[in-house]
Amino acid sequence: MKPHFRTPEQDDLLRPRLVDMIDARHELVKLAGLIDWDFFEQEWAGFFPSTRGRPATSPRLVAGLMYLQHAFKLSDEAVIARWVENPYYQHFTGETFFQHRPPIDPSSLVRWRNRIGEEGVEWLLTKTIEAGRNSGTITDNSLRRVAVDTTVMEKNIAHPTDARLYERARAVLVGLAKRAGIDLRQSYARLAPRLAVQVGRYAHARQFKRMRKALRQLKGYVGRVRRDLRRHLRDIPHGPLRDKVLDALWLVGRLLEQGPKSRDKLYSPHEREVDCISKGKARVRYEFGTKVSIATTLEGGLIVGARSFPGNPYDGHTLAPALEQVEILTDARPNLAVVDRGYRGHGVLTTQVLISGQRRDITPVLAKLLKRRSAIEPEIGHMKSDGRLARCPLRGRIGDAIFAVLCACGHNIRKILAHIRALWAFVIPLIMSAIAKINPRFPLPSTAK
Repeated sequence: MKPHFRTPEQDDLLRPRLVDMIDARHELVKLAGLIDWDFFEQEWAGFFPSTRGRPATSPRLVAGLMYLQHAFKLSDEAVIARWVENPYYQHFTGETFFQHRPPIDPSSLVRWRNRIGEEGVEWLLTKTIEAGRNSGTITDNSLRRVAVDTTVMEKNIAHPTDARLYERARAVLVGLAKRAGIDLRQSYARLAPRLAVQVGRYAHARQFKRMRKALRQLKGYVGRVRRDLRRHLRDIPHGPLRDKVLDALWLVGRLLEQGPKSRDKLYSPHEREVDCISKGKARVRYEFGTKVSIATTLEGGLIVGARSFPGNPYDGHTLAPALEQVEILTDARPNLAVVDRGYRGHGVLTTQVLISGQRRDITPVLAKLLKRRSAIEPEIGHMKSDGRLARCPLRGRIGDAIFAVLCACGHNIRKILAHIRALWAFVIPLIMSAIAKINPRFPLPSTAK
């Protein structure tokens, strides 16, 4: 597949241009002029080594859709549907004339994310930081002082109860047996679902002795189905289906052998690398996903670094990689980083690190900056409530890494749009007042009076 290079479109007598239909003062129009779109045309062309075949989708279109998707908390299907209805979305992605049909299938966004990887989405984050500089949302000096904190980005999985995992494992084995044409002695298709529901009822009634007995019985059902399928392995010819059966048998065996305190426990059959993380929250004791480190500027709250850390590492061990990413994305090593007490023992020597509650070597200026550390907490909250950081739908570790950076891009876009709206809300009344002084008959809007 060869790369796509956009050529300027000619005027159409029967169709007006988008710039003639929309308001040039709209924040998305202003933001579109602040982003260096040519960068994606040049850099993303390297992901298409072949020069033959149909040209790829326009990189500006894909980059713009990813920005809009995470800025306005939309799914792949929703952002394409809204793009058809919204002329500002179309202008933001580089269209010249209003389009009445979807530009791409939503599945194209999936393929593009897999192709560009974590490096490609970090370029998206870099361009939002540059747009923040150009718009005045942040200054070059503000990039020298950052706040760093970690949060949990939960995976899009059901709550992993033992009854649900056992029932799901049994259903997977029975389904593979049917595909292979194997007649099992007993599939427990009627007994196992009822027993799984009964486990939940016993737990709700706090009848834990009955609950544990039902769990043992359900676990026995899964073990019998697994052993029955293993006896018929010789009847399955070598091929992709046999590989799936072997993988499922190994996965179910791992599920049956794990205990309450086992390491590397399995919490989801289709997401095998989910971590169980306890952040000490009173409302949620355990969260199932991956740990994400967020770095924001102390002034402005713009995201300058977002990286996922699988395996639930200690917070202090994530500080050095997080600051390294900030240096790569902003071309500047932070002089100061403020963190909470979970980062004690971080071992970072190249950047001055202030830990919450620190009293030694604290000047009045540093004490004032240290008070700004808690400002990162609402930024993370907005990334989860207004953005998509609360739940990651992408698969695997690479999906976690890509999604964390894209959520940071969406947060920066919302910050820049809010700054542009506030700036125009301040500038327009001043312009109207100046015109009114020159021409007293000029009608003033209510906001300028």
